[in-house]
Amino acid sequence: MKRPMILVSNDDGITAPGLSALAGALRRVGKVCVVAPDRERSAASHSLTLHKPLRVEKVGINMYAVDGTPTDCINLAINSILTGRPALVVSGINNGANLGDDVTYSGTVSAAMEGTLMSVPSIAVSLAVNGGRRMNFNEAAAFSVRLARYVLKKGLPRDTLLNVNVPSTKRIKGYRITSLGKRVYSDAIVEKVDPRGKRYYWIGGNELEWEGGKGTDFHAVSRGYISITPIHLDLTNYDSLKELSGITV
Repeated sequence: MKRPMILVSNDDGITAPGLSALAGALRRVGKVCVVAPDRERSAASHSLTLHKPLRVEKVGINMYAVDGTPTDCINLAINSILTGRPALVVSGINNGANLGDDVTYSGTVSAAMEGTLMSVPSIAVSLAVNGGRRMNFNEAAAFSVRLARYVLKKGLPRDTLLNVNVPSTKRIKGYRITSLGKRVYSDAIVEKVDPRGKRYYWIGGNELEWEGGKGTDFHAVSRGYISITPIHLDLTNYDSLKELSGITV
């Protein structure tokens, strides 16, 4: 039986340990081809490079580094690099969580978005950091194998990807199907002055809390469960169509 082709990417870069763990585990499921950024591209969102040429370097057997974004990697892989169409796209394993609103910034999630837009079932996998613990990708990689086998067999709903967050704990209780929660930040902009007296800024700040309650991805991960959130790419607010149909401007 022909083994399915699985396209693997990330936003932490081609040398990231999470990518290596994911690709190695998925080789038990199918033929893996890795196409990933040549450096870290965290928070690249769903950006596509249009104003400069992209360069691709083969760095190993079925491994390619691209000097572009995660979205570029998936687009190039499917339209140019691969000899056939992949049966599945898996992005990760991200070094850190992608929960709630953060999915809109995440390069990891955006790689899966691009796969979904190109009609390939897609999964994004992230490992939630817990109090500075050393990152151990084994549990996330093992769960990715289980989920990949399910998706290859059953498929996914149209225009829908799965966003997976695995808690960084030794005792994972199981998994939950969740909705997106919402982060609440404080001190989101850090302002400082460089040695030359010029002002500069860091975007980030400390996480204060999250909203959403039971059933959200934050709630599941904080209690030791893997969260699986189905994300739909049609952003239309259908409940507002009727309300806004009579708008006059």
